[in-house]
Amino acid sequence: MDLAPPDIAWFREKSDIILVPIGSCEQHGAHLPLGTDTITALEVARRAAEQADVPYTAPFWAGYSPQHMRETESSVGTITLRAETLNAVLYDILRSLIHHGWNKLILVNGHGSNVKVLDPLLRRIKYETGALVALYKPYAERYIGILEGLLDNPPEETPGWHASELETSQVMAHNASLVRMDRAAEDRAQAPEWLPDSFLKSDGAPDVQFEGYQYFSFPMDHGEFSRTGVIGNPMTATPEKGEEALQRFSGHLVRAIDEFRGLDVQVRRRAFEERV
Repeated sequence: MDLAPPDIAWFREKSDIILVPIGSCEQHGAHLPLGTDTITALEVARRAAEQADVPYTAPFWAGYSPQHMRETESSVGTITLRAETLNAVLYDILRSLIHHGWNKLILVNGHGSNVKVLDPLLRRIKYETGALVALYKPYAERYIGILEGLLDNPPEETPGWHASELETSQVMAHNASLVRMDRAAEDRAQAPEWLPDSFLKSDGAPDVQFEGYQYFSFPMDHGEFSRTGVIGNPMTATPEKGEEALQRFSGHLVRAIDEFRGLDVQVRRRAFEERV
């Protein structure tokens, strides 16, 4: 949104790749802002774009977060889109970008629950247009990956869940004034009260353990298994860890962008004719 048409043309002459950061607006405990997931997506996209000389769009700040609404009049601030709304809006954004000449679109996603509903969108773009569309997921939910050795919390705590060490560190790196550590709380996931005691839950994923196996999942709300909105220990967070995490993610994305540059992508349906 900060660029003018000649700036767009300059980028288009260099490559046909564009980044689209997407996140959410949802509660992250009492110590982090509602835009935590959007901050992650924006910071990774911004760093990668600057290193790779590709543009990135303004972040799309609302996502699929029905589980974070909590009770009516609870004032937690979450704004959620329905699955069909999110897909419809992102479809229009991506088709607009394809219309203007971009062939390779990388959604940089900071919110895990978006993944649950975005597959139909990604496939629709692919099947209708032939464009390369990818979803990049720079977080550590049940998978430490490139962040191995960076975080202090134990691996069994699944540090990516929710408002814990990683997310708190990344917001600190973005803008430390947004983090209220005087409000921070350490908490753990627990099985909802309506489940029998034989069912166990240890993180924020939909999966629940029964007889030692995770073959069950339920459409649970976050408040049913997290009292505070936090899952994990945010007390170990530092801005240095956040900066290092963002650099690792963005560097990884840059290396992927370099691999994508030489791909010959033929868009067969570019005009966004159904724009009204």
